Amino acid sequence: MDGRSLTGRRELLDTARAELTDRHGVLLYGPAGIGKSVALAALVASSAAQVQPPVTVLHCSPAEDDARLPYAGLVDLFARVPESCLEGLAPETRTALRTALLRGGTPAGGRSELAVRVAVLDVLRALTATGPVLLVLDGLQWFDEPTAEVLAFVVRRIEGLDIRVVAAERVPDGGQPERQHCCPPGTVELTVPPLADDEVARLLDPELPPAVVRAVQDTAAGNPWYALELGRTAPRDGTAVGPGRSLPVPPRLRALLLDRVRTLPESARRTLLVSSTAARPTLTLLRAAGFRHSAEDLAEAERLGVAAADADGTVRFRHPLVRAAVHADAPEHERRQAHALLAGAVTERVERARHLALAHPYEEETTARTLMSAAESARRDGAPDTAFELAALAVRRTPGDRPAERADRLLAAAEYACDAGQLEEAGQAAETVLAGAGSARQRVRARVVLLRNAGQALKGAHALIEEGLRDAAGDPEAEAWLHHWAAVRGLLCGELAVAARHARRAARQAAVAGDTETRVGALATLARVRSLGGEPVAADAALEEALALAGGAGAGPESWGLIRMRAILALDSDKVVEAQQRVTELLAEIGEFAGVEEVMATLVALTRIQVRAGRCRAALETAARCTRAVADTGVQTAPALYAAALAATAGGTADEARHLAEQAVRASEADGDRLFLLRALAVLGQAELLVGDPRGAAAAVEALHRAKELGAAMSAADPPLLHWYGDLAEALVVLGGTDEAGAVLDEARKRVPVDAPGSVLAALERAEGLREAGLGRAKEGAVRLRAAVDRLRRLPLPVDLVRTLIALGAVERRARHRNAARTALGEALETATRIGAAPLAARAGDELARLEAGDRDGEGRPELTPTEARIAELVGGGATNREVAAELFISVKTVEGTLSRVYRKVGVRSRTALAHAMAVAVIASGAAAVSVGDDDQQRLTTPAVTISQPGRVRAPRTPDNRR
Repeated sequence: MDGRSLTGRRELLDTARAELTDRHGVLLYGPAGIGKSVALAALVASSAAQVQPPVTVLHCSPAEDDARLPYAGLVDLFARVPESCLEGLAPETRTALRTALLRGGTPAGGRSELAVRVAVLDVLRALTATGPVLLVLDGLQWFDEPTAEVLAFVVRRIEGLDIRVVAAERVPDGGQPERQHCCPPGTVELTVPPLADDEVARLLDPELPPAVVRAVQDTAAGNPWYALELGRTAPRDGTAVGPGRSLPVPPRLRALLLDRVRTLPESARRTLLVSSTAARPTLTLLRAAGFRHSAEDLAEAERLGVAAADADGTVRFRHPLVRAAVHADAPEHERRQAHALLAGAVTERVERARHLALAHPYEEETTARTLMSAAESARRDGAPDTAFELAALAVRRTPGDRPAERADRLLAAAEYACDAGQLEEAGQAAETVLAGAGSARQRVRARVVLLRNAGQALKGAHALIEEGLRDAAGDPEAEAWLHHWAAVRGLLCGELAVAARHARRAARQAAVAGDTETRVGALATLARVRSLGGEPVAADAALEEALALAGGAGAGPESWGLIRMRAILALDSDKVVEAQQRVTELLAEIGEFAGVEEVMATLVALTRIQVRAGRCRAALETAARCTRAVADTGVQTAPALYAAALAATAGGTADEARHLAEQAVRASEADGDRLFLLRALAVLGQAELLVGDPRGAAAAVEALHRAKELGAAMSAADPPLLHWYGDLAEALVVLGGTDEAGAVLDEARKRVPVDAPGSVLAALERAEGLREAGLGRAKEGAVRLRAAVDRLRRLPLPVDLVRTLIALGAVERRARHRNAARTALGEALETATRIGAAPLAARAGDELARLEAGDRDGEGRPELTPTEARIAELVGGGATNREVAAELFISVKTVEGTLSRVYRKVGVRSRTALAHAMAVAVIASGAAAVSVGDDDQQRLTTPAVTISQPGRVRAPRTPDNRR
């Protein structure tokens, strides 16, 4: 059984296995094709493998025709039961059972039915004498009645016997099982749920175009067998399922689903066809289309379990595939007639235009104009996918002697597809225009579509922009478009001076052309450039000018990006409440009306705000929503991955945050997106710091050094960058690199503006306090850390406060100020738990555990820091100073200084003596490591180490290793 067949079923199987340990039976149920048999087979395989002695498996999987054959199920169930097992039965019951199994014998009169049931029970009892028995009943709905009665008799009498029953029953969509009596009392009933869209996608050929995958997902509605069948016959060309074209339904599926539908009267079949053709079928709509007896027709369909009208008159098909099959089964001329009837019956403008176009499948300018008008209406209403469908239909209805109109409509369709996240369709339309004989302006529009399609990957778009500028020469509006895209590319590629120059040029040209939308966009990009360059005043000025041009914050789509930018500027200034209010209101306003890019950008901004506001659980939910928003595009975007990683650092786990951050780094590098690469590297460094040991610190230093160098190359100087300087210094201190940390902090202090936000000053004070403590000046370090804590108490930044309290608690603990340490760490743990900051809560808990262990061990024992312990371990293992430096990403000088401190604490004078002391420490902690398992053993290699006497190193006792 391959892993693909079990896609989306791990949780179901885990639940079923757990239930089977405490109960006699598990019953899986669901509609045809949902995967009951596959799940049942996996459950049987895993259950049988885990049982000793070997389990006896009796299996029956009847077909529909078997339901009419008495004892057919029992014959299959006992096929592997040898004749010798029947020899111990009483003569009457043995004869009755052999007769039922067609193994000879003659009926024993009226008592034969009871005799068969007793015989089956006796055989099962006998089998349990040699080991467990597992009855596998796959397809209870097709069990013949005599077999079902035998099972019902037997399962009520197996209490105390080592017999388990696993069964599967087919039920209609939304139905409940009817053969529970064939399973033991207390059997747990588990519905086999539909697969999620991403799980369906994993079942399909990865070469299928995104548009086809979406069509299969919509039609299969989570049914894996339906998805596989549709995928096998699906077209390999995405345009084959585009506007006006349905996904083909294979004949085998149609035969299965429509076998009984084809027996309905013609009027009922026509009613179903028109219902399947309408976007929102109702009895009112059917009556308007001329179907006076639609209620009666649908009553017939409901009797067959095909479709029904609910209480408010809405017509609902049993499954989307049934609807698709009804439509696909009709001849083409009947489908056109259905569209014509609906075009005259619907009152909604967009739907009328769609039905009109599909009822008249030929070129006609009037129809094309109607479709374009409806497409523009759909876009204004926030339905870009419908707008694309109508515009694409308009292209096909445009007469061949109107090439200019056809190209304009094709470009409109491409723009709508971009809005809807249908990147493949947008790109195909734009390339078609470029390949044709369109005007220079049309070629510019096509290139703008391709630039939008590129998303964050604009590094390689320089030639595309230059070609567009040549075509745009003399057209101020087209020039403004291309200069704006050049500015966006410069921003993403970290070329801030280039970006600013193009943004100013775009704004000027847009003003000449009277293109307010592009002018606003150019000024917004200029504001982003100024903000990243550490010029908040200039950024705010550009933003205010853009807002005034757009008509203020309530101007609709033109103001959305500006509101988002305003919120980020507020966030960078520690105005978290203001930032959160602005973005939350924006998200409520745009709802489902914005395109994928707009929604993603807003959700990324909200995730950043929620993390800083300490709304860690909400940040995880927002980041997950962002991931879902871009999932349909088929592209894994760096911004969405960055948001997910950032949320994980706050409310997830260090491992999860690291994994997502690494993905975000790779995606940014692949796109050439230096702006999000900078952010992804920073969050990777933060994730590594959460680990709290030298290995994590070394990886953090590597990532944060890259971020620092990249920021310098980009001339970036915004507040987040200064936060990352503090993180880098903190990681260096963990590794013992106090000199390197000092250099980083000196550079950061030179960059701090006079009006720097309080959070920046607190981040640097935290790093400086840790460095002071690392230099052996714990008192001075605690003073700096308390100053940072006091500063953060005045700001709505609980995550920053928790980090600083943990740092203060650790310093006070090492200085033997236990009450002060307990106070700081207790507050950190309480706050982290309240806001859902799981990784920080774990760090605070670890520090408190070390404090408790120190209390039990008593005072006066020198303690090695994690980095000192790691260096001692490496040197004790024979590593040279240069090898240690390379391992921990620190300088040889730092290794030498740290090693001197280790010698003094351990009470040795040579590497040989240190190696002996470390060997003794390993022996002393070995028993604890064995008792607590691999995870705890890993922790024992990294905490601080205490000295019990000169020359002897001992690992501290923690709540774990006290066992």
